[in-house]
Amino acid sequence: MAFVVAFCIGSGDLECGPPLTGAPRRGQELYRKMCAVCHGATGEGYAADDAPSLVSREWLASASDDFIRAAIAQGRRGTTMSSWSVKRAGPLSDADVDAVVAFLRTAQEPRLSNGPVHLDERPLSGDAAAGVDVFAKNCAGCHGARGVGGSAVHIGGLDFLQSASNGFLRYAVARGRHGTAMPAFLWKLGPSRIDGVVAALRGWQASMPPHSAGIARAAPLPLGPTPLHPSGPEPEGFHADPATTPVDVVKGQLDRGARMGILDARAPSDYLGSHISGAVSVPFYDPDPYLALLPKDTWLVCYCGCPHAESGQLAHKLVAHGFKKVTVLDEGINAWRARGYAMGAGVDP
Repeated sequence: MAFVVAFCIGSGDLECGPPLTGAPRRGQELYRKMCAVCHGATGEGYAADDAPSLVSREWLASASDDFIRAAIAQGRRGTTMSSWSVKRAGPLSDADVDAVVAFLRTAQEPRLSNGPVHLDERPLSGDAAAGVDVFAKNCAGCHGARGVGGSAVHIGGLDFLQSASNGFLRYAVARGRHGTAMPAFLWKLGPSRIDGVVAALRGWQASMPPHSAGIARAAPLPLGPTPLHPSGPEPEGFHADPATTPVDVVKGQLDRGARMGILDARAPSDYLGSHISGAVSVPFYDPDPYLALLPKDTWLVCYCGCPHAESGQLAHKLVAHGFKKVTVLDEGINAWRARGYAMGAGVDP
């Protein structure tokens, strides 16, 4: 195992060297199945929905195993990063999560392989009020106001801040993320103003209401009624995969009472939290339990939040199994929600 890891180390690439064995091999299988769609085949990031790099040397050096476990298991609410743990209705056991962490560690550089870098975990001494201004001028353009809503990592999100230590945050701002758009700010800001930025993040965290525990439900979820409007007319204006169909066209056909099925391609944890009203859960990474239950004579509309990555994979798999009336919701669930169209939550469609 040591030879295998050493061969691959330092490449910034999760897919190199001879075959892995043990937990890293299991983690590689799970990564390919569930993570690569957004984070990229080699962990380079930004394959879909601005999912960050997982092979940045600074990130691997400063992110503890516990931090990575929490991100995988709990997800990042308010983003398209799903909760993957079985405790959150995802498909991964604790051992599976550990295996993915072990796989990610195979990309770590030799000089970091003896352990993590030293992180400065001293109490914060920066000026939070000044940090708010520094953040607005230097960080908000990518991360969004108060660290959420931008194209970069939602560093102001509660899930992120609850698992990130002050030392981790200091290191990220000071050193940046090699191979990504995140620059190093040490020489521009200096330690004092970096401390102010971290203090500002902590101030925003303190003002956030706690997350609810979420809905516990074993995956896979049972398939709900499919299709909708079983005696309805054929939908009009749908475009077969690999083409997509606009949100407003699908909504118009629903209102018309057209016969169709709506398939939520995300992890079941996302479906339980919020889904298009009438949709059923058919995860992109494992549609097999549902294939015999889905009608082949009915249009099936796949959606996700990426807005096409996971739903596109589900659509391709359905087509490969002989389904011909398959389309992808063009703008995804976020556009549906933004228009005020009907939403549901929980296990019921």
